[in-house]
Amino acid sequence: MNMHNPPHPGEILRELCLEPLDVTVTAAAEALGVSRKTLSAILNGRAGISPEMAIRLAKAFDTTPESWMNQQMQYDLWHAKNSLGDVRVKRLAVA
Repeated sequence: MNMHNPPHPGEILRELCLEPLDVTVTAAAEALGVSRKTLSAILNGRAGISPEMAIRLAKAFDTTPESWMNQQMQYDLWHAKNSLGDVRVKRLAVA
C-alpha cells in the first residue's frame, strides 16, 4: 500500500522518539555516537537514514533497523515517483 506523502524519517525520529523523552539533539547525537551536525541533518530532512544509522537508532530506541530503512524507502520512493512524472521507458521482456 502506497502512502500519500510520507513524512521524512527525521520528522518521525524527532516527534516520536526525541520529544517524548525530552532529549536534546546534542544528547541524542552523543548517545547514538554521531555528530550533532549529522543528526541535525536527518532531523531537518536534509539527510536520510543510512543502514548504519538505522542500526544505531534501533539499538537506542528498541526498534528494528528494518523499520527505519522502510520509512526511508517509502519516503524516497514517493518523492522519486512524484519527481519523475510520466517517465517514458521501453518495456523489456523475455521472448
